[in-house]
Amino acid sequence: MLKEYRSITNIAGPLLVVEGVEGVKYEELVEIRLGDQDLRNGRVLEVQGDKALVQVFEGTRGIDTEETRVRFIGRGIHMYLSQDILGKVFTGLGKPRTSFDQILPEKSLDINGSPINPFSRDYPDEFIQTGISAIDGLNTLVRGQKLPIFTGSGLPHNKIAAQIARQSAVLGKKEEFAVVFVAMGITFEESEYFIDDFRKTGALERAVLILNLADDPAIERIATPRVGLTCAEYLAFEKDMHVLVILTDMTNYCEALKEISAARKEVPGRRGYPGYMYTDLATIYERAGRIKNKKGSITQIPILTMPEDDKTHPIPDLTGYITEGQIILSRSLHKKKISPPIDVLPSLSRLKDKGIGKGKTRQDHADLFNQLYAAYARGKEVQELAVILGEAALTDIDKLYYKFAEKFEMQYVSQGDYENRSIDFTLDLGWKLLSVFPREELKRIRDEYLDSYLPRFAEKEEFQKV
Repeated sequence: MLKEYRSITNIAGPLLVVEGVEGVKYEELVEIRLGDQDLRNGRVLEVQGDKALVQVFEGTRGIDTEETRVRFIGRGIHMYLSQDILGKVFTGLGKPRTSFDQILPEKSLDINGSPINPFSRDYPDEFIQTGISAIDGLNTLVRGQKLPIFTGSGLPHNKIAAQIARQSAVLGKKEEFAVVFVAMGITFEESEYFIDDFRKTGALERAVLILNLADDPAIERIATPRVGLTCAEYLAFEKDMHVLVILTDMTNYCEALKEISAARKEVPGRRGYPGYMYTDLATIYERAGRIKNKKGSITQIPILTMPEDDKTHPIPDLTGYITEGQIILSRSLHKKKISPPIDVLPSLSRLKDKGIGKGKTRQDHADLFNQLYAAYARGKEVQELAVILGEAALTDIDKLYYKFAEKFEMQYVSQGDYENRSIDFTLDLGWKLLSVFPREELKRIRDEYLDSYLPRFAEKEEFQKV
């Protein structure tokens, strides 16, 4: 029988202090029953002697210090799991969203997980196909990697997230693949978009959706990514599946962290965010990876909105330190109707070299993306030069690069929301675009690949003309 306390001594915002407690632990769950029998839930944030600081998930409004009873459950937040979670939708605390989403659990796991022993980690080196050329061809996603998407307010990151979730696949031998889609602080309209899109396309059958809405409590938002990662760890390391975890939007998570820190009256760090935000983000991002002698893996794509499109803001800045690269969305490309508006020049996948090449994608992949990147970079420089001097000042080869940059954005970067491109299609498209250049301009591709691939596309008139 759990002991009940009627010793609430202080209430401030979403927090309350309970005195005279015994044996209470950090992050322990709490049941709070009001005088009218309304039941609320909370979590222990801090313990000092016989005092416990509790954050109430549903807020403290209406709590009477005299009539309210508090019980400490003796455990943290757990997620009930079985393979039946595939195809189901859960709240931010891991509870079934509807009666249809109920499961028969096999086990229960603490959402904080267990750290992976660094010695047991296996190096990420296998290709994941997203079906998006700007990612697969130039910023390749590798199994076990953490590759965030940096976006801005109003950019179509939700569409990109849904497209990646629908289309992602492990190439080669047949292996079980699942997607854990975690949304934090989204609107009801956005949640319905994700659910409808997943159901309509059949992607829900291999996916788990964890949805925390904008009007849900901030403390629940702190638990939401950990609930999703607990599902991913179960599917990856106990059911031998390859799991892609999409986390959107990490900015909403960090804002909830800031709100709770302010309620606890902690000393703020950069821009008001808590000084421990780096450590807190690391506890989420570092749960991705592969483990030696385990078939499964966890790959993460966190999505975060950069406030005022500022890459130096603490959230993208700290995320960049922990993760292996970034994919950056461009507002200028979005205005040109390029979708997805991925800016390939500042984007980077630090592990792309490990996941491409013979036996993974294709032998010409590395040389091809180096040449595409170099040609596009020069094309953008020429476009800037043309703005200053006018197109008449450009040489013939400059004009080739100018037109190439336009075609590259319209044909390679831009693609339909439901257009799923194979890696072979993406690589062939790169060769088609490069075929407009004289061979001597393709200095970053080895002669053997030029001899093998260039004649296939150089003969086609539509790609000879610029």
